[in-house]
Amino acid sequence: MQKFDSFAHYLNKYLSVYLPGERGLSTNSILSYRDTFTLLLEFLKKEKQLQPERLQMSFLTREMSVEFASWLETSRKSSVSSRNQRVGALRAFCKWLAYENPEFLKLSAEVSEIKLKKAAKPTMTYLSTDAMQCLLSQPDSSTKEGLRDLALITLIYDTGARVSEIISLKFEDIRLANPPTVTLTGKGNKTRIVPLLPKTIEYINSYIDRWRFNISDVQRRNVFVNRLGNKYTRAGIKYILDKYVSAAKQNAPQTMPDKISPHSLRHSKAMHMLQAGVNIVYIRDILGHSNLDTTERYARADTKMKREALCKAEIPMPEQPIQMPEAPLDFLEHSIEDDMAAWLKSISK
Repeated sequence: MQKFDSFAHYLNKYLSVYLPGERGLSTNSILSYRDTFTLLLEFLKKEKQLQPERLQMSFLTREMSVEFASWLETSRKSSVSSRNQRVGALRAFCKWLAYENPEFLKLSAEVSEIKLKKAAKPTMTYLSTDAMQCLLSQPDSSTKEGLRDLALITLIYDTGARVSEIISLKFEDIRLANPPTVTLTGKGNKTRIVPLLPKTIEYINSYIDRWRFNISDVQRRNVFVNRLGNKYTRAGIKYILDKYVSAAKQNAPQTMPDKISPHSLRHSKAMHMLQAGVNIVYIRDILGHSNLDTTERYARADTKMKREALCKAEIPMPEQPIQMPEAPLDFLEHSIEDDMAAWLKSISK
């Protein structure tokens, strides 16, 4: 077997050359693709007793891909959305294979026909302004860790940042002088500049002073680090948020949603701007959405919220008396089937 016919050869070229080079994908996007193939290798070893390092490309078929998708749901207990994401990654890989080597055209066409399952849209969770104020009052800013956590949570909310953007944020990305701004690098390595509110920059300056950072020496360092000096992970930021969410629920259980994630702070910022009358185009730019349709879901969610509030405030209304026609309809000359058919035809006119 020639090494250029192996699965390992094509996979290596896809992950290390095509995705970062030709596609220019971010590290997080490449890691997402990598995770799909990591799971595929696990599936091959456990369920098919195959050694991926020695596989020829002939192993990859539509049937194998469908089995892999089913295994994700049954054995791995993956959600439908996760299953669809993995199938999408396989589709993209096979499409690239077809460009790389025309002998994979049939494979690409077959794998692209694998259907994505319909997944329920997740409910958008966001905090009211009262709930957000309650959450921000939980960290004890008299301690170093509490002040760091306050600056962290405030910055996520104030900028509407994604967790990945905060994790990779460096001191050089923050402009402390007037007007204060932060440069965030989001999906596809796209950057955007977001203005900071005075209170946020106050917390950041206090954080820098309390932790005794020499700002000229730490420009290339991550802004938020743990006790070991390492940048936070997603799990680390979620742990911090969960700690203060639990405290907030004890103090004001009626104001806090059941489930709150770091992304909920991003949703909260968007909803609060929308409710304050900020133009949706500005909200799009602050959040870094590439498409206005993505931002418009906040407007739809806000409309739904208003409708639900109106329904809760609805009072019973008196029923109108039923007015009987003076002469009954003549059903003897026309059958109900004829009347219904005529009615149905009239709809399209």
